Amino acid sequence: MLQLNNVEATYSDVILALKGVSITVDEGQCVALLGANGAGKSTTLKSISGTIQSEDGEVTGGSILLDGKPIHNMEASDVVRRGLVHVMEGRRVLRHMTAEQNLIVGGHMVRNSTELNQRLEHVYKLMPRLKELRSRTAGFMSGGEQQLLLIGRAVMAQPKLIIIDEPSLGLAPLMIKDVFGVLKRLKDEGTTFLLVEQNSAAAFGIADYCYVMENGRIVLDGPADKMAENEDVKEFYLGMTSEGERKSYRDIKHYRRRKRWLG
Repeated sequence: MLQLNNVEATYSDVILALKGVSITVDEGQCVALLGANGAGKSTTLKSISGTIQSEDGEVTGGSILLDGKPIHNMEASDVVRRGLVHVMEGRRVLRHMTAEQNLIVGGHMVRNSTELNQRLEHVYKLMPRLKELRSRTAGFMSGGEQQLLLIGRAVMAQPKLIIIDEPSLGLAPLMIKDVFGVLKRLKDEGTTFLLVEQNSAAAFGIADYCYVMENGRIVLDGPADKMAENEDVKEFYLGMTSEGERKSYRDIKHYRRRKRWLG
């Protein structure tokens, strides 16, 4: 459904943020993109959705295909019409509107009121908490409730593919469980996901396939169950040097190769 082929992305015609990124997302899959802060994960999603252009960025190499058709450097609104919705990091709700008004904005392309109401009921069935909060001003909702609202707003567009950035960021463990429970139910309904997440345990719980990113490049990929057992991946996320600095994935691989050779 989604294919990135050797994608390069540049900000302000100077800063090369992505360096030959290749990712494949098959229909019905949840693919996780993992990596430390600054690895290029959010830039990858913005390059896909077209929102990178609002930050003086552009795709300067390679191609991004949705259902086999190029979408790189397409206007973000046109990407949405192709069936791809980007849930951005940062709880970007329309704070002065109610929860239900936010959801209706998500279904703005629906011209039939009956269809719009059916989509609303679908969201409320997926997330009963939002039905309870339908009249609450979005700016007064908790961070977890706002994250559910953003997912609901994306669902209102009935996308083929949702790309979602750090859905667990800043949430309590119980709310993380709720958010990923909703994503799992959507996946069971047939929605395809590309998920950026630093909470590797949560990501491995829903993902079919994972990519690890560092310094604008993909450095490792594989099935999620295998990646969850990979000692190098565990050390990449949990291992620290004796000076308290996080190890890079390449340093870990070099160390392990040297250790095996010495042994």
